[in-house]
Amino acid sequence: MTINGKLYSNTLLVFALESEAGKEFESFNKLFVGVGKIKATYHLVKAIQKSKPDLIINLGTAGSTVFDRGTIVNCNRFIQRDMDVRALGFKKFETPFSDEPILLEYGIKTSHLPNGICGSGDQFEMEHINPEYNVIDREAFALAKVAEQEKIDFLC
Repeated sequence: MTINGKLYSNTLLVFALESEAGKEFESFNKLFVGVGKIKATYHLVKAIQKSKPDLIINLGTAGSTVFDRGTIVNCNRFIQRDMDVRALGFKKFETPFSDEPILLEYGIKTSHLPNGICGSGDQFEMEHINPEYNVIDREAFALAKVAEQEKIDFLC
């Protein structure tokens, strides 16, 4: 597989649930991590240890505040949206006692798809009141963070 001129030989497709993959990806190396950041992190780390991919592609479903249903959106910016400790004097989405920025910028950006900022969190978000992101999911931040730490290219 070639993306932005770079050839990849060991791609891992990641989905939260089998139902998100359908039958379209039968011939690919797939991983189903389950719902939530902890399950996603655990299962991706185990898969990396086993198959040593050179590219991780996160696919699946997400909500949005601006993109129409069915739109394929490329995200390479992520916010851990359920980190809100403003009551203790921290910034919105800031992880206490961490020097990491609130916005994780990691992954491949494609020119032919709209680009979104993904807010990942384990809580179910219904109100969409956070203008800091425009795509809402559960696992992408965790998957991007693992890929970044392991220095593996990531496409979401």
